[in-house]
Amino acid sequence: MNDEFQQARELFVRYFGSLVQMHREGALKTYQEYGIPKETEQQWLQELAGDYLQRLSIRDWEAVAALETLSKQYQDPVMVEKTASFADRNIMSADSLVRLMYAEGLVGIIRAHKPLISRELLFSACRTAVQVLEAVIAQPLVIDPGHELQQLGLRDKRTLNSRAKKSIEEVETLLN
Repeated sequence: MNDEFQQARELFVRYFGSLVQMHREGALKTYQEYGIPKETEQQWLQELAGDYLQRLSIRDWEAVAALETLSKQYQDPVMVEKTASFADRNIMSADSLVRLMYAEGLVGIIRAHKPLISRELLFSACRTAVQVLEAVIAQPLVIDPGHELQQLGLRDKRTLNSRAKKSIEEVETLLN
């Protein structure tokens, strides 16, 4: 891979393929000079999604946040399916903050993919998100070392619950 192609790919990946973000940051003109074909960009987006799907972990929420951001540029029903499946199988053992962030990320991914996914997948993914959010509300506040409420702009259990309720309302809107 030549240097110019690699530089173009790095720019593209840094901005999750968002030409708008590149423009805001003053990098769009530079990126456009590389003349990357749309097919190559689609391949990069596919690779990026695959990479973040493999990195899903209850130890942090960066991968799900990246998938949510990526969903604005690239939609693939597999992203909804695998993120919801991961959350359904693993997320209940995480602390309250990780559960909230995964559920919020999943709701954002569902929102971006709603026009593309089947009703069955929509209902299944929304059910998973609501189950996680309801657990956040119902269970005591548990925070693992290294995680803090202030990281998310939260003060206490009440603000955490409020944010979870807001996401539940968003799921209800998605289902209507």
